[in-house]
Amino acid sequence: MIVIIILVVIAAIAYLYTVPREKWPEQVRAQIEQVEGDWGVKIGKQAEETANVAAVQAEEPSAQPAKSTASGPAPRWLELPAGGNDGLTHWATLGGRRQRNYTMLYDPSVYASYWVAYPLCAAHLGSGRTETWAYDPDVDVAKQTKVSSGSYGVNFTGVEYASNYYARGHQIPNADRNGNEEMMAQTYYSTNMTPQIQNGFNGGIWAKLEAGVRGMVPAGDTLYIVTGAAFRKKGGNEKISQIVSTRDGKTLPVPNYYWKAVLKVKRNASGAITDAQTIGFWLPHKEFKKTLYSDFAVSVDQIESWTGFDMFPALPDPIESRCESNTSLETFVSW
Repeated sequence: MIVIIILVVIAAIAYLYTVPREKWPEQVRAQIEQVEGDWGVKIGKQAEETANVAAVQAEEPSAQPAKSTASGPAPRWLELPAGGNDGLTHWATLGGRRQRNYTMLYDPSVYASYWVAYPLCAAHLGSGRTETWAYDPDVDVAKQTKVSSGSYGVNFTGVEYASNYYARGHQIPNADRNGNEEMMAQTYYSTNMTPQIQNGFNGGIWAKLEAGVRGMVPAGDTLYIVTGAAFRKKGGNEKISQIVSTRDGKTLPVPNYYWKAVLKVKRNASGAITDAQTIGFWLPHKEFKKTLYSDFAVSVDQIESWTGFDMFPALPDPIESRCESNTSLETFVSW
C-alpha cells in the first residue's frame, strides 16, 4: 500500500510538470516553489564553494586545494618557506574569485612577522594608496601593537624627522597590492608592520628595492616573494635596540636586518616546473645615503644560512639546489 501511495504521489508531481505552472492550484504551487527555493539556495552555496576551491587549484598547477576558503595555506604554494603551513594566510577576492593575499609567520612576543610570503603578478598592481591602518582581525588585539593613530612616536633629538624616526614599515608593500582595495587594506594590518627608520631606509633604499622588485614581474606570469625581518643572524649575538611606542606603551625590538627572497619559474605545457631562478637581498637596518639596493644582492642560499628558514621547498629538489645559489641580479632579471 505504501509503495502504491508513493507511486501515485510521483505520478501526480510528474503530471503537474506537464501542465503550465500558472494553472496549478495556488496552494500546491506555493509549496513546490518553496521546496525549489530551498534546494536552489543549497545548490548555489555548494556551487560557490566548489568554484572557490577550483580557483585556488587552477591558480598555479603545483597548488593543492586549500583546507578552507577562510584560512590556512595550500601545502605547495611556491612562495611558502618550509613550515609555511604554520603561518596565517589572509584571503581576498581578486578577478571574481577568492584567492590568497599573503601568508605571514607572526610572533606576538616581538610584535613582528619573521617573514611574509606572497605571489606578485600584474593583476595585483595598480595605482593610488588608500591608508587603512588597523589591527589584524585574525590575531588577538592584546598580541599586537597599535598602528592606527600614527607611527610609533619615538623621538630622536638632533636628527631629521625626529618626532617619527621609526616608520610603520610594511613587509608586503601596499603598492604590491594597490590593484585591489581589499588586498591593499590587509597590508595595513599591524602584523605586517615593523619599526623601520624612515629617512634613509623605509623612504629610501628599501622603497627603491620594493619598486625594483615590482619591475621584475614577468609579463603574464608571477613572482614568488618572501620578505623578512631579522633581529640577529643565526648564531649571532648582535645588540637589539628596543623602542617604546607612544601609542600604547608597548616595548618593541627593532630588527637589525631586512631581507627579500624572490623566485620565478618556467613551466611546460602541462604546468610542471621545468626551471627556476632566484635572487636574494639582505640589508642592514640603518640610514643609507646613495647606496644602490643592487649592492646588497645575495643568494637565497645565503639568506637561508643567516635566517635558518628553508626557502621555496616546493620546487623540485634538483632545480631548487641549482637556482638558489645565484648571486647575480643581472642574471635573475634577464632570465
